[in-house]
Amino acid sequence: MIARFFLGLGLCALLLVTSFATYVYLGGRNSKVDVVAQKPTVGSPRPNAFTLPGTLYLSQNGAIYSYSFGRFHQLTIEDGWMQPSLYPDGTYMLAVHRTYNYSDVYILTRFGQRISLVVNNAGSANNSDTGSKHWSFYPRLAPDGATMWMSYDEPKVGYDVPLSIWEMPVNGRINQGRLWTNSIDYTGGDIQPIPLTTGGIMYTKYSRDDNGNLVGQLWLSMRPSPPANGLTLTTYGAEGQALTSATDDCSSPSISPDGHAIAMICTYERQDDRLEIASWDGSNIGTRRALIINQLVAQPTWAPDGSGIAFLAPAVPGGQFQLWFLPKNAYNPPPPPPTPIPTPTPGGPYHGLAPSPTPAPALVAPVIKPIQITTNAGFDATSPLAWAG
Repeated sequence: MIARFFLGLGLCALLLVTSFATYVYLGGRNSKVDVVAQKPTVGSPRPNAFTLPGTLYLSQNGAIYSYSFGRFHQLTIEDGWMQPSLYPDGTYMLAVHRTYNYSDVYILTRFGQRISLVVNNAGSANNSDTGSKHWSFYPRLAPDGATMWMSYDEPKVGYDVPLSIWEMPVNGRINQGRLWTNSIDYTGGDIQPIPLTTGGIMYTKYSRDDNGNLVGQLWLSMRPSPPANGLTLTTYGAEGQALTSATDDCSSPSISPDGHAIAMICTYERQDDRLEIASWDGSNIGTRRALIINQLVAQPTWAPDGSGIAFLAPAVPGGQFQLWFLPKNAYNPPPPPPTPIPTPTPGGPYHGLAPSPTPAPALVAPVIKPIQITTNAGFDATSPLAWAG
């Protein structure tokens, strides 16, 4: 009975970790239809098919793929690989390797070969205790290329495994890391850190509203708190300040290449999602505009050249997540041409008495719809996209 009790606790812990905030957010809205997705490399691009600029990296069924010139290439085997993110100079990438009871962070080449292990969370080789192992998700490098940010399940007590935001040297050890945020228990914690050029991070914090529903907020944290009450910087952090309200239920921030705009997913605590963008001045988010309101959207990512936003979404309700692209003109349309002014005729047919002006027809910008890139790939909607120019 005792063994079964601890096995049950371990399974609960694993369920809690693998159902951390983004999984919970998407899990209630994902397809219940058992459809086997094809490998992205199976299909051939259609003649004159739309192609994206640069190279996009994304995950499907535990493998990382690249997409360039209209074709997919498999970079890793199907063995728990997910959440790729690129070095600032584009030379290498970070990626998460996930097993059933822990996850590690590796440095890979852009072609998927392992370079080194950054965070080893397996614990002792002979230790099967889940509570002694750790989880790392959403690794990102700061602009300096030397500091790595991630969601990490420390501090924790026993099988309580909320994810908090940590920083550490990418060529160092986790004991050199610093805790930046204190996550809220039993919510999934703090995830998706985005390093800022001004220092600090933007991230998603999950909490419970007054009705017990799980909601996301974008937060800004510019520095860890100074030591207090005998705690050191490695064990004490600060959440920072909220950038969105809890009732908006926003997550998955992505900052534009020029650093002046941000894309995000907001649900307003409803079942439908909204892909929104807003201005960003490094400290505050401006008025938000909804770009897509009728799709289950995940992982918005700006093109490196600013030409648009890629994202994942089902093509039909309850379907698998496919790759889409929203061109820039869909959210930043060119101004309409000026209304031509008629040239008056001397004398004219009205003998100098001008007729009542006829209102010019309103010029409406054309509706530009997102472009569907894949049809049956079934990408991992919990794995961010990485995009190199």
